[in-house]
Amino acid sequence: MSIPVDLRSRKRLATRQGISNAATRLFLERGFDHVTVDDIAAAADVGRMTVFNHFPRKEDMFFDRDEEAREMLRLALRERDPNVAPIEALRRLAHRLAEEQSPYTRFSAASQGFIDTIEGSATLKARARATRDEIAQVVAVALAECAGREPGDADAQLAASLLLATWTVALVQAHRTFRQGRDTGQAKSIFLAVVDKGSVSLQVAMAGTPYV
Repeated sequence: MSIPVDLRSRKRLATRQGISNAATRLFLERGFDHVTVDDIAAAADVGRMTVFNHFPRKEDMFFDRDEEAREMLRLALRERDPNVAPIEALRRLAHRLAEEQSPYTRFSAASQGFIDTIEGSATLKARARATRDEIAQVVAVALAECAGREPGDADAQLAASLLLATWTVALVQAHRTFRQGRDTGQAKSIFLAVVDKGSVSLQVAMAGTPYV
């Protein structure tokens, strides 16, 4: 994300981050459904309306990296080496994120608390499913764009859906592995193994398209 240079923008970003941090801490401590917006406002030392000015919904405070994730996927496709196929570029992105211990692919006690909080809330689970579908659409549009096709291209839609299904299974299995053995390295290996296996399947499914 670009860093704002003017003071007003910096203050706004700092306020937003403060709200998000306070909300996340409360969600992890009490469970998402047991925290109110007023609780968050008090913890962040801001007014209730300030919270809503930054986050229209309570769950937006929990999934506050969504837009950053979408932009990261777009950039992985737009800025890839022309000699690297789109699907391969996304596979490499998964490996880079795992190696860098990105928050998206971090398997630790802290991330387990995040997963436990989601699993303990029907609202968060529904939002996670909706977010997955939204990100699949973002990837589909970005794939079509880099191939010079229309946004609704059927091949791009299929490739994006298969990709998000692969990454979802990879993340679920990796977090499950960490929960059982508390071994970060093993969890990361499981994540990458599933991503690689899914990428092979994608290569076969999308043969003859500009995405492989």
